Amino acid sequence: MTSLLIGGLGTPELILILLVLVLLFGASKLPELARGSGRALRIFKAETKGLIDGDDDEAETKPPAQRTAELANKQAELDAKQAELDAERERLQRGEL
Repeated sequence: MTSLLIGGLGTPELILILLVLVLLFGASKLPELARGSGRALRIFKAETKGLIDGDDDEAETKPPAQRTAELANKQAELDAKQAELDAERERLQRGEL
C-alpha cells in the first residue's frame, strides 16, 4: 500500500498532511500558496545560478595582470596579518615566562 514513497511517507501520511493543510489554510488558499511557493523556488534557483555564473564570468573578464595584482594585494594583507599574529604570540610568550 506504499505506492507513493516520498521521504519514507506512505499514502496515509500524505493524505493526513493534505488534510492538515486544508484545515490550516482553507481550500481556496492552497492553489495560491502552491503558486507562491513555485515562484519562490524558481527565483531562488535563478539567483543561485546567477551567483555561480557571476563568479565564473567575473574571473574570466578580468585581465590576467589585474588578477595577479589582486592576488598580490591579498597576499600582502595576509602577510601583514601573519606578522601581527606572530608579534602577538611573542608578546604573550614573553608575558607568560
